[in-house]
Amino acid sequence: QVQLVESGGGVVQAGGSLRLSCAASGNIFSFIAMGWYRQAPGKQRELVATISSGGTTNYADSVKGRFTISRDSAKNTVWLQMNSLNPEDTAVYYCYYRRNIISTPSWGQGTPVTVSS
Repeated sequence: QVQLVESGGGVVQAGGSLRLSCAASGNIFSFIAMGWYRQAPGKQRELVATISSGGTTNYADSVKGRFTISRDSAKNTVWLQMNSLNPEDTAVYYCYYRRNIISTPSWGQGTPVTVSS
């Protein structure tokens, strides 16, 4: 079982930036997706961005052009650079990992992001 530990959340003013990191323990040499989902109060959890072990990225339309996902294979770490944040980005951000289409995803404990207007 892969363990995921997030960091980097906090409070920022609209227009500001934050960088989230997710460190994974265990064997993650090959995977179909690692990245971030978020859940705002009263809403369902939604995809933010993911990256595959081959480097293919996937972004929600709402964050394209503002957020960038990247990874360091040697450190088993994925980052989410979030720029031009707005209050609609306020949510708990969860790191996500899935080895393949039949495996059960792993989730981090979540890190809160609050964007004030």
